[in-house]
Amino acid sequence: MSAPDLDPDLLKAFLAVAEHRSFTRAAQALNRTQSAVSVQIRRLEERLATKLFVRARAGIVPTATGEELGVYARRILALNEEAVGALRARKADAVVRLGVMDDYGTIVIPPLLTSFARHHPLVRVEIETGLTATMPARLGDAYDLVIAMHPQGCGGGELLRREQAVWAAASSYRAAAQNPLPVALYPPGCLFRQWAAEALDAAGLPWRLAYVSRTLAAVETIAAQGLAVTVVKAGTLPATLRPLSERDGMPPLPAAEIRLHRARGLSPASARLADHLQRAISEMNAI
Repeated sequence: MSAPDLDPDLLKAFLAVAEHRSFTRAAQALNRTQSAVSVQIRRLEERLATKLFVRARAGIVPTATGEELGVYARRILALNEEAVGALRARKADAVVRLGVMDDYGTIVIPPLLTSFARHHPLVRVEIETGLTATMPARLGDAYDLVIAMHPQGCGGGELLRREQAVWAAASSYRAAAQNPLPVALYPPGCLFRQWAAEALDAAGLPWRLAYVSRTLAAVETIAAQGLAVTVVKAGTLPATLRPLSERDGMPPLPAAEIRLHRARGLSPASARLADHLQRAISEMNAI
């Protein structure tokens, strides 16, 4: 009797349910109906002739057999991705145009491109960093993919991660002693610039826009020199700066969402990079 096939689609559904502990949330993550996911799990259980999930207080949890299958499922899907990627991305002219924020472009994205390049060594990725407010509108013309920052609940695209905006300054800096408070920010159109001005004005704190630069490195270096405070993402706070809070006399700031936008009609290389970035960034620890 031949061994049953482990369909990758069934394994993806299995891992989604195991991760989300819910058929409903798994269906949302997979962009399928709950009934479709339930059918896939039942089909996989029938092929393996075993129960893979049980109901518990924590939700739908894997059985002992399900836990064991999870190990193999991840290995099978990873090997499948490696094989397909190695065979499909052997074109020297494969180019992906990516727009992204400065901090993600210099801190978050490079390690992810390293892992992507292992399976797609001939794909060329052209990266443009800067303010992302207008980048999604240029999808298709200037970019294949855009990773942009938006206010919570806005912006469309695929939610990758939530980031908390925080005030930051040199370790020796005392914001409460400055009047008016010098602030280093980015040009108009930057969400952090807008939030900083609104928060300081709402708190009634005197402040002045002391330094403006389009480059993240310049703004962070100015702050690290003790010349001003700035606003950064908590997830990419540089070691040269310390976060400031209400204990330092600073008003609270909103949280942001990092979202992935895809152009229509993506090339195979662009689609695979999009999937790789979506999966990798989503799996990062939430802030």
